[in-house]
Formats: sequence, structure tokens, C-alpha cells
Amino acid sequence: MNLTPEQKKTVASWVAAGDGLSAVQSKLREQFQLFLTYRDVRFLVDDLDLQLKDAAPKVDASDVTKAVVPAAAAPAPQPPGAAGDQEGGDPTAEPAAGAEGFGEEGELPDEEPAGASTLTVTVDKVTLIPGAIASGTVTFSDGVTGKWMIDQYGRPGFTQVSKEGYRPSPPDAQAFMTKLQLAIRNLGYA
Repeated sequence: MNLTPEQKKTVASWVAAGDGLSAVQSKLREQFQLFLTYRDVRFLVDDLDLQLKDAAPKVDASDVTKAVVPAAAAPAPQPPGAAGDQEGGDPTAEPAAGAEGFGEEGELPDEEPAGASTLTVTVDKVTLIPGAIASGTVTFSDGVTGKWMIDQYGRPGFTQVSKEGYRPSPPDAQAFMTKLQLAIRNLGYA
């Protein structure tokens, strides 16, 4: 693909402004009537020696495994179906049918250091989401609820959150990842 020097400068200005590959691809189509594949746009950016700006910092997917669980909050891992945990409930229990609240049956123990976020995480007994190895619910300390899942590659994500655009506080996010890791370990996945 041969671009004029003006077109190259224009593409460079788009990338410098923070446009990603798909935005550059769209602008090339709209402004220059160049119909390039995503891969061709990637090669063009590389050929022009341009550096894409990272709009959002990448999340380290290994955070779940790096989460530090305080000794007081980490009961010894038990194999699935082992008798009782510290509070007598089943950490893998699903909320009762028809129950709207997520913090009743099946919640993990709230044993966190003083000043830490309090939230509840439950794991569904049966996961019906295609491609998911586990799913469940979470209630954050501010009352916002959500449904989470872990896909076959071990990546956690949300399928539904009660408040659109919600971002949990850093203590809540850390507590969620810690409790999720504990719940998955109790299922025998870790």
C-alpha cells in the first residue's frame, strides 16, 4: 500500500492523538477510501514506525494467583465436598432458588483484617454459561451486586452488574479477587 506523504502524516497524527488500530482503519476508509484489513493497518503503523498509545493499562491476568491472602483470612484449602468450613456453610453453595439477596446461603466467610472491604462471593453449584468453568455472584461492600464467571482460560469477568459502569473500590476489587481465588481453590481448581 502506498500512501502519500500527507496521508502518512495524517495517520501519524491520528496515532499520536491516541487512536487505536480500529479507529485508524475506520478513518482510512472514510477519509481516503482505503479499505484495509485490521492486520494491514497494524503493518502500516509498524511500517511508519509509530507507537500506539495504550488507552487503558493492561490488567495482569495473573493477579488472581498473586493475591496475598492474610494468614488469618485463609482457611486451609479443603477438597470439594469436605465436611464443613469455619462457619458451617458450604462455600460452593448456590443461593436459594428465588432468593434475591446474594449473601444468604453459600457466602464465604467474612474474615478480613480490620479496615478491609467487606463483600460476599458465592459460587454456583452448576455453571450453565457456555465456555465458563465456574460462575457465581458477588455483593460489594457498597451494596452493588454482580454475576461473575471464569472462562476456560482462567480469566475472571462479569456477566451482569446491578449498577451500569460500576467500578469497585480498590479494597473491594482486591477483596473480590482474594475471595474468588479462595472459592475456586475450594472447588479444587487451584
